[in-house]
Amino acid sequence: MTSETPLPVLVVDLDGTLLRSDILFETFWSALGRNWWTPIQAVGALMQSKAKLKRDLAQSGPLDVATLPYDPEVISYVKNWRNRGGRTALVTASDERIANGIFDHLGIFDEVYGSDGVRNLKGPAKASFLKDHFEGGFAYMGDAHADIPVWSQAERAITVNTSASLRSTVDSLDAQVDHLQTRPNSIKPYIKAMRPHQWLKNILVFLPMLAAHQYDWGTFLAALMAFISFSMVASSAYVTNDLLDLAADRAHPRKCKRPFASGAIPIAHGTWMAMGMLALGVIIAASVNLALLGAMIFYYVATTAYSLNIKRRIVIDIIVLAGLYTTRIIAGGYATEIPLSVWLLAFSVFFFLSLASVKRQAELIDTAKRGAMEAAGRGYQVDDLPLISQVAISSGYVSVLVMALYINSPTVVELYRSPTALWVVCLILLYWLTRIIMITHRGHMHDDPVVFAAKDRTSQLCFLGILFCAIWGALL
Repeated sequence: MTSETPLPVLVVDLDGTLLRSDILFETFWSALGRNWWTPIQAVGALMQSKAKLKRDLAQSGPLDVATLPYDPEVISYVKNWRNRGGRTALVTASDERIANGIFDHLGIFDEVYGSDGVRNLKGPAKASFLKDHFEGGFAYMGDAHADIPVWSQAERAITVNTSASLRSTVDSLDAQVDHLQTRPNSIKPYIKAMRPHQWLKNILVFLPMLAAHQYDWGTFLAALMAFISFSMVASSAYVTNDLLDLAADRAHPRKCKRPFASGAIPIAHGTWMAMGMLALGVIIAASVNLALLGAMIFYYVATTAYSLNIKRRIVIDIIVLAGLYTTRIIAGGYATEIPLSVWLLAFSVFFFLSLASVKRQAELIDTAKRGAMEAAGRGYQVDDLPLISQVAISSGYVSVLVMALYINSPTVVELYRSPTALWVVCLILLYWLTRIIMITHRGHMHDDPVVFAAKDRTSQLCFLGILFCAIWGALL
């Protein structure tokens, strides 16, 4: 094509092309975060037509188009096309209301068309519309197999992040072809979305076995199965939470880099990831025993309820978080069939209530630094910070008190040769909790205190000290 030849109209698809996401899934998860009844309503709309589904979800789950993950290289391509004198059009199967918002926000298109609640502009329907509307010819930029009928009608075909097989199919068409690869094909974002570093919390399933000094192979294997099951179910819950928290994450200076918020992983993939990991975790739990399966189902239901609603409720949110930690210990007891000590459960409730409060304390301090008055997606205000700090301190110290009372119980005499060593554990916990709260107060805490502790050298030394004292008390 020479410079004197007029450029055809560049028609750009939205989902997966201009946008590193999918509006249908974006609006679904946005609507679900506002109303858990959304999936049932969506099924009813889908029975009428997919265009009707898109219209209903666009109304139920409005999006902030300014924070959506656009592909900067595609935007640059469109701008360059206009600078060379060509016209551009955004034509998408997504609902026209959202398409119009994106059209206004970006300001790089001359025309915009979208599904209107009756007509679904996808595949052959889009090809027919473009052929009739742009009689002088058009170039088309897309990313999926559904775009093949459109590319076959275009003078020029531009693919974006397509597979090798689809690129080969497009190359065989009677059109000029450009292939854009704007992001690397990597498994790293998928692993990051699973948050494997959070699996550290699932080590708690081994605590009943360790506390009871029951170290046989069968007990360890049962606890290991519980750990794997919990890791899969927890990762499923993390993915679900990220999908529900897209708007809040995109408004956050650090969380906006998460895989789904940034568009590194298509939201459609996240939906299947959540379902697949949940199914795997449930199957593993069921293979151990029904009690563990019940604990996993309870954990997932409680976590989902937390993501949908409870996280926006003051006080009950940190109580539920503490309960989710304790559920890991209970699951470990169920898996190994070891009776749980009341002392262990009491300690865990207060200790993890302290960590949950530290998590909220860190979020509020970060919110205050950014000049906001309320934490996004939470029910707390910056003015609540002193009270949350007091909850963190007091519940942490109560957990140490429970530990001190446990040392004088008859159970300790039976399990430990030198119970005095456990008093050193109390001192280490007092130091660690006070230091963690002080670090949080100064604004240096990670979003999650458990993740912080895993990377913090002092916390690692405290853990080794506690482990040494426990071994000392049991064996020496």
